[in-house]
Amino acid sequence: MYDFFRRWRAHGYVRELYQWLRRANRVARGRSAEPTAGIIDAQSVDGADIVVMSRGFDGNKKRDGRKRSILTDTCGDLLEVIVTPADVHDSKPAPALLDRYMDEPGRLLKVVWVDSVYQGQPLADAFARHGVRVEVVQRPHGTHGFTVLARRWVVERTLGQFLRARRLNRDHERRPDHHEQMVWWAGLITLTRRIAGERRHWPDLRPGRRPGPQPA
Repeated sequence: MYDFFRRWRAHGYVRELYQWLRRANRVARGRSAEPTAGIIDAQSVDGADIVVMSRGFDGNKKRDGRKRSILTDTCGDLLEVIVTPADVHDSKPAPALLDRYMDEPGRLLKVVWVDSVYQGQPLADAFARHGVRVEVVQRPHGTHGFTVLARRWVVERTLGQFLRARRLNRDHERRPDHHEQMVWWAGLITLTRRIAGERRHWPDLRPGRRPGPQPA
């Protein structure tokens, strides 16, 4: 089983399969295959009880483990992920996250929504290099506790779904690239389940079939 996992990781098969399904699902929903807008956010998780050097302590979130930074489209579907030690500031992996996604052909991203921690010249240079505009979504003045924020709630929902995966509720991996693969696997499971649920309500357009539900 590990040999199977290692081969798929080495060739990026899970990421490739996810991206193919993501594009197909967007087209089926009447959208363009590639998004023009995205959202970036990060999530820190505690490490499991194994000794790993590539971890750190996130003093803000009080987490001792790793941090996963993700870029999603406005549907919450995963576009890219990078895993770092938890003590790395949220804005540090963002340039590489954007570069990794935008360096592939056919990307159409024009605007990315972030929170106020995503600042700094390296990040500004990365956005300028790819012609992407960054917009900061601020919390309403005077609010306390949990607040649903425009645009950002989508990526926060995706991060919340990761915590439901057994291999992602804590950092169980010895290597960051293995953790990234687990993020793609968890995203793939969520995406395929959503596609399967939506297809039950799609009309059957095969010749000779009437639109609407058909007997099993």
